[in-house]
Amino acid sequence: VQLQASGGGLAQAGGSLRLSCADSGRTSSNNGMAWFRQAPGKEREFVAGISWNGGITSYSNAVKGRFTISRDRAKNTIYLQMNSLKPDDTAVYYCAVARSAVASSVTSSVKSWGQGTLVTVSS
Repeated sequence: VQLQASGGGLAQAGGSLRLSCADSGRTSSNNGMAWFRQAPGKEREFVAGISWNGGITSYSNAVKGRFTISRDRAKNTIYLQMNSLKPDDTAVYYCAVARSAVASSVTSSVKSWGQGTLVTVSS
């Protein structure tokens, strides 16, 4: 599995960004996928997950109602639409392939990680 995340950058509080993660190896089609993030000095945390067919999604309480995860199976790509951004959303965002068909919020459930993309939100 080769995951390439993109779309990070600088945004103002209240703004939006859209992250993408492409699986060039095309081996994640039957797996759940997820986004995690890691802020400076903090542990990596779950942000959002989506099942293999997109039918089940889950979000952390910190982003629920503001972020939306989706996937395009034909393009082997998942997305994270981030709206109403806050300075606390500043972190490196990592996409991940789950070991199972439904993504879990636990880092030990991850099969493989992407390289990360930095999101910075200014106040």
